[in-house]
Amino acid sequence: MRVLGGLWKLLVGVKDALALLLLLIFFGFLSALLSVRPNPKLPTSGALLVRLNGTLVEQPSEASPLALVSGDGPATREFRLRDVVRAMQLGAKDPAVKAVVLDLDSFVGGGQAAIAAAGQAADMVRGSGKPVLAYATGYSDDSYQLAAHASEVWLNPLGAVLLTGPGAPQLYYKGLLDKIGVTTHVYRVGKFKSAIEPYTRTDQSPEARAANQALVDALWGSWQQDVTQARPRAQVATYSADPNAALTAAAGDSGQAALRAGLVDKLGDRIAFGQRVIALAGADGTGQPGAFTTLSLDRYLAAHPEQAGSVGVLTIAGEIVDGTTGPGKAGGETIARLLGEELGKRRIKALVVRVDSPGGSVTASERIRSAILAARGRGIPVVVSMGSVAASGGYWVSTPGATIFAEPSTITGSIGVFGIIPTFAGSLQKLGLSADGVATTPLSGQPDVYRGTSPAFDALIQTGIQSVYGRFVGLVAQSRRLSPQRVDEIGQGRVWAGGVARQIGLVDRFGTLDDAVAFAAGLAKLKGADARPRWIEQDAASWKTLLRDFTQKDQAGGDAAVDPWTRIAHRPQELLARALVDAQALAYGPAIQVRCIECGAAEPAQAPTRTGLTALLARQFGL
Repeated sequence: MRVLGGLWKLLVGVKDALALLLLLIFFGFLSALLSVRPNPKLPTSGALLVRLNGTLVEQPSEASPLALVSGDGPATREFRLRDVVRAMQLGAKDPAVKAVVLDLDSFVGGGQAAIAAAGQAADMVRGSGKPVLAYATGYSDDSYQLAAHASEVWLNPLGAVLLTGPGAPQLYYKGLLDKIGVTTHVYRVGKFKSAIEPYTRTDQSPEARAANQALVDALWGSWQQDVTQARPRAQVATYSADPNAALTAAAGDSGQAALRAGLVDKLGDRIAFGQRVIALAGADGTGQPGAFTTLSLDRYLAAHPEQAGSVGVLTIAGEIVDGTTGPGKAGGETIARLLGEELGKRRIKALVVRVDSPGGSVTASERIRSAILAARGRGIPVVVSMGSVAASGGYWVSTPGATIFAEPSTITGSIGVFGIIPTFAGSLQKLGLSADGVATTPLSGQPDVYRGTSPAFDALIQTGIQSVYGRFVGLVAQSRRLSPQRVDEIGQGRVWAGGVARQIGLVDRFGTLDDAVAFAAGLAKLKGADARPRWIEQDAASWKTLLRDFTQKDQAGGDAAVDPWTRIAHRPQELLARALVDAQALAYGPAIQVRCIECGAAEPAQAPTRTGLTALLARQFGL
């Protein structure tokens, strides 16, 4: 029976493999057809529909095709920030765009600085005299930050506005590790480098608690300032401080509570909202209630392709890792190769380094930094633009910039180095196992996971950590024109919000990516079409993009709206998933890391991926 069972599993596997092969061939053929298709025809006029049924990111990641087909891939779509911003900027000037609609029903979230940039684009539309309308069944912090920039904010009568502010519990592993006999060997420099504390403590240290509280307070203050400036009549502080009082005053009606607090303008279902848009942009002709003429985001962007200029924009997004990677991660060799190839073509006269990364590998960060320095060596002015997060390794790669732009809500700093190595002598002892052996040098068999690390090995790693930290401090001191002593004071692994980072000299100016591009163009004396950006990044293969868009679905499934109560109920799952991802990054990452685990507060919430046999096969064969 076991043989028959194994044979059956083999046949099922062959069948699945053939089905996947046919799908890949189909999407490859479809990609070829679309590559020669002319720009899609759009209605002569209508409402630009920005339906964010997913997350807002700097650079969408490239998921495994096998994982996407099997359902093991990301459960939400990722929208590139610059695409959303560009569409609204174009819509502000396009006579065909009568209004912009922000459909935030299934918006999962994004970095605070990224959402602020999208909000500024919405402000540009409003400044052109065109209305911006936002709709959702319920608003959370992220979706409301963007909706606040709309001229009309609509809420489903059964919905609510739930504002929680940044901050969440962190999982600590030390108690479990002690029970199972695992010893965690920690090497670090920086008293605020709290990434390792879950392995050494059962709670936050006083230093980490003070630093983390200061960070979330700064982020919350920046969020409130952004929202109140965009929507002065919204009673954000009062409503968020005591939501129950607002709900009681509205007789338990959460929609009316939000309306009375000035957080929303209208209560209505999708049909009522659609009728309002029809009055502005016209009906789509189908006769369906509330169906307005739509200029979809994807088709609108395809009809208005980007025009490249002479300001290179090098994207460093996601975890910084060694080797080569696809989009969504910053592979040291990949980034260096892309920049080197662009320099060889001699098409760029200025360079903007766009950083949205919590860091990662020391060697990969240095590889990228060296590549950027090569551009400076050719006399090309280098400007850095920080997104939502540019910390640890993300700050390391920023040091070649002569001028650093950031947002008040950018998370940066984290100038510190650490390493973690677990050993299992206690675990083996609990199982009645032991280990013994011979050696030729003090480092033979080290790190010894069976018996524990040796003093010689510990000293070696700690010396390496201190050496890397010293180099990190030196790079920052040189680039920021600060003394090493001063950098050490503001370093120590501490994470700063952009507003404070500017005060202490880690950041030069506040501004968006567009501001950084304009500044770099000015340094290179570029004007007109030459002042446009030229993106230096690796795009996902077109057939993989098609497959992703075909198979990916939002977190709620289909087109169903997700009410804010459900989102809060799902938050523990997201926190647990994030904790497991962080633990994996620490356990399987480089021995010495410049990574900011604390920066997770600013990262967009992601629906956890499912795992299974297909995901394992994808990793095995590198699909």
